[in-house]
Amino acid sequence: MTRTLFIGDVHGCREELEALLRECDWRREDRVVLVGDLVAKGPDSAGVVRLARERGLLAVRGNHDEHVLRWHTGKMPEGKKLKREHKQVLDTLKDEDWAYLESLPLHLHFPELNVRVVHGGLVPGVPLEEQKPELMLNLRSITPDGEPSKKVDDGAPWASLWKGPELVIFGHDALRGVQRHPYAIGLDSGCVYGQSLTAYVLPEGRFYSVKAKREYMEL
Repeated sequence: MTRTLFIGDVHGCREELEALLRECDWRREDRVVLVGDLVAKGPDSAGVVRLARERGLLAVRGNHDEHVLRWHTGKMPEGKKLKREHKQVLDTLKDEDWAYLESLPLHLHFPELNVRVVHGGLVPGVPLEEQKPELMLNLRSITPDGEPSKKVDDGAPWASLWKGPELVIFGHDALRGVQRHPYAIGLDSGCVYGQSLTAYVLPEGRFYSVKAKREYMEL
């Protein structure tokens, strides 16, 4: 049976991504899905995108992928300052890398697994077609008043309130680390911050992880 490997935020950590694929005993027939933030902060964003392109990996768009795309296409609002980690991506990606990033959707659906993948999250109780793109990229919490928030300390993890029926697999929340809720699994385990890179593999329902080679940026 074909396996699907869902992998947390890579953030330019190409060597760790390759190590995790080996740890999972990745084969060509396996399907790999990155949960966004392929680029920025880590040492080799171009290498990560190239690997994803060449191996046919699937991915959703993360907030940092979105940031660099906005800079690249001139759609970043005036007054925004270009961060060093984003400039490094702009300086190293090639045309085919940009085309790959541009092709990434905000979410992916795998009906045979009853799984939907998104980078930030989905607001509980809101139909998919009414979910706001900015929150799909950046959501972390639901406040005590029931409002969605991008902040980790603003309330409960949105995933803890998600009632399904689809299992949502997401990233973006390195401070909370790997999250295991009844209908949602968070895979950002802070690789770029010197922690680990994590995969969740179906249908076996098993987690795999590899340690970061070093801390590339402070959390």
